[in-house]
Amino acid sequence: MDFCTKSDTDYSSHPTGHMALLKKINQILLLLLVLTVCAILYNKVHQVPSALKNETVDLESPEEMEEEIPVVICAAAGRMGAAVAAISSIYSNTEANVLFYIVGLKTTIPHIRKWIENSKLKEIKFKVVEFNPMVLKGKIRQDASRPELLQPLNFVRFYLPLLIQKHEKVIYLDDDIIVQGDIQELYDTKLAPGHAAAFSDDCDLPSTHEMVRSVGMQNTYMGFLDYRKQAIRDLGISPSTCSFNPGVIVANMTEWKHQRITKQLEKWMQRNVEENLYSSTLGGGVATSPMLIVFHGKYSTINPMWHVRHLGWSPDTRYSEHFLQEAKLLHWNGRYKPWDYPSVHTDLWESWFIPDPSGKFKLTRPDS
Repeated sequence: MDFCTKSDTDYSSHPTGHMALLKKINQILLLLLVLTVCAILYNKVHQVPSALKNETVDLESPEEMEEEIPVVICAAAGRMGAAVAAISSIYSNTEANVLFYIVGLKTTIPHIRKWIENSKLKEIKFKVVEFNPMVLKGKIRQDASRPELLQPLNFVRFYLPLLIQKHEKVIYLDDDIIVQGDIQELYDTKLAPGHAAAFSDDCDLPSTHEMVRSVGMQNTYMGFLDYRKQAIRDLGISPSTCSFNPGVIVANMTEWKHQRITKQLEKWMQRNVEENLYSSTLGGGVATSPMLIVFHGKYSTINPMWHVRHLGWSPDTRYSEHFLQEAKLLHWNGRYKPWDYPSVHTDLWESWFIPDPSGKFKLTRPDS
């Protein structure tokens, strides 16, 4: 039995059969081509955009996306109410997306956290950051004339990139301030290329000149650096150069790190320990002097109305009420703080103060 049966039609031996086979093959190929084209067109029409694959699409326009404004404020023991008033004033005068970085020592952090969480400030966005004072070991010269200026948190501004890491631009504020304007305006301060920070010049506001003269304040480098020392003279900075106040800073973190600003500041702190190049008996700020050296000629300027200062320099000398109402930020730098007595313009500060729920912090007033 032959299991290999032969087909009824032998196409290999008949020309007409060969042509019929080719015609069928062409029809099949044409059909496959049509199906392929249809499949391609179908996929193009119904293709899922790559932006939607395993991703959440943000439907907000760029204008609707709020930039986060990081604001750094220290909360020190004995003056924690200052930080609270400052935060309260900022939060109440802006619609911006502010993130507060509240810096404290390990012993003070629980207090400030409870104060915020148990007051009307519980709605703010904030992070509490612990500052390790050991980074200052061997870098601070003991000075008995104003020991409060040697507190570790006074030097937090030197270490901004170590504490605040995810932001390109940062605002640092001393705690003895209140803000009367929209903090967005301060954040929008333009920094020139190559500048790591912006400050307010001590000679920039004519309205404050009379205050400076009347209480004998210094507003030049001569008031902060000891020009009798060779290391200071070697800097080549004229002693009559206008100083600036680092109680309000708008900082560029990329430039700060690129220029190794923190390392430069630490170098001058260590040199001061060894050579006594500056002291609080001069300009009244051991944190200001190294910044004057490192940033000389390399900083941008802040609108002077965003840093109206010297309110704490005298318990008797006052600014005009009209001028203070126009100011965007008030700073009680000096010995006479608005939570203590005596002090001036305390009503402006106290309107933003929120009492301590624990009762530990109390204002000092004449009738208290």
